Amino acid sequence: MIKMFLLATAVATPALSQGLTQDDVVQGQFRAGWQTAPGAHISALHLELAQGWKTYWRAPGDAGIPPSFDWSGSSNLKSVRFHWPAPEVFHTAGMQTVGYHHRLVLPIEVEALDPAKPVTLRATVDLGVCKDICMPASLALSADLTIPGKADQVISAALQARPATAKEAGLRAIACAVEPIRDGLRVTARMTLPQQGRSEVVMIEPGQPGVWVSEAVVQRSGGDLVATVDMVPPSGQPFALTRSQVRITVIGQPGRAVDILGCPAG
Repeated sequence: MIKMFLLATAVATPALSQGLTQDDVVQGQFRAGWQTAPGAHISALHLELAQGWKTYWRAPGDAGIPPSFDWSGSSNLKSVRFHWPAPEVFHTAGMQTVGYHHRLVLPIEVEALDPAKPVTLRATVDLGVCKDICMPASLALSADLTIPGKADQVISAALQARPATAKEAGLRAIACAVEPIRDGLRVTARMTLPQQGRSEVVMIEPGQPGVWVSEAVVQRSGGDLVATVDMVPPSGQPFALTRSQVRITVIGQPGRAVDILGCPAG
């Protein structure tokens, strides 16, 4: 977290020196959406970015700033669940980041404390936006989620842009080898998975907050895709990895990704 704060502080300075403001590069709103039959509400964060600018995915890589949400001003809100569209991979100055350019519509599944009553969303959204330079942004957004709401084709399209499930992508087998290293764990995932594009980037998330994960070393071995990362917790020591919480995303050609939850022992 210290590293991320220092990065955000450092990259903001060039943007400010060029006279750019947050409003010049990013505009945001909540799309109200509709209530589903089970009683949840489908809303979305809608970001529009200036030409050439990008923002970041939930696991953006070392040089990215993931979005964070403070929902404390909301009412009748029990929980939120994000449905991330398939992200893109960017390579800039030898660094790999993962995110979105031009626009991000992030569907949000909202659970109400009382499904019979409307939900008022009030949130502060902190995120990073980058082009040749970067800057942190903070948006104060609100929306009233009424019942039943109405269909929204923009949100529906974003839901359709989600990564494929393991079954949909044809995953036949997966296993993770875990070994301790001096300051954490080394995790090697082997997946029997059809190729997702000429190049494949693998993101492995530990499902535990505060754990730093290195950029994956990825290779193809026949029909298997093999990815290795190091995971370092705040304690700087080996730790217990909950395999069912490990999340693996394979990003292939533009608009194509696979979401895999859980990585059992081989």
